[in-house]
Amino acid sequence: MPARARRRHRLAAVALAAACTVTACATDQPLADEGKEVEGGAVGPDAMVTEDLSVLQVQIEYPEDGEYEEGEDASLFLGVANTGTTDDDLLDVRGPDFTDAAIVVDGEPGTIRVAEDDNVYVGAEGAPTITLLGLERSLRSSQSIPVTLVFEDAGEVTLDVPVAASGQEPESPFDFEDPAEDPTND
Repeated sequence: MPARARRRHRLAAVALAAACTVTACATDQPLADEGKEVEGGAVGPDAMVTEDLSVLQVQIEYPEDGEYEEGEDASLFLGVANTGTTDDDLLDVRGPDFTDAAIVVDGEPGTIRVAEDDNVYVGAEGAPTITLLGLERSLRSSQSIPVTLVFEDAGEVTLDVPVAASGQEPESPFDFEDPAEDPTND
């Protein structure tokens, strides 16, 4: 092998070793301040449940005093988009970091109907609500917990749901249109 080729192989090996070392260090070192709030806050995740059903901007309401204490309840905000030709129902919400969830539709416990080719905004004024009951750990902005949404036909999806960012209005920490102005809401 010519000297130039050997030198290139050595440089490539050194670069690979350095990259592996940096990667290993990054994964072995815990965050210095794991609970620190991320400036600008968290944006709730989106997830496809099926080809036709998606959940959008899922997040926990920002706590008015800045932190949820263990045992407190927290509102969940999300959108559900159904582009399919059949209705589906959100039956249950579960997770290891809260004891139960209350789904309320028109002031009564129930399930959330997601009509075909329509959107549902959970947590918007006058819309269905979901409250996570009895948090089993404290939470503050940008921290997240796993939440599983269970649909009748689409099945279930689990997401790491963040607490909304500081400075967002607790009434609507998402940028959905007002449900009354939704053109598909006839």
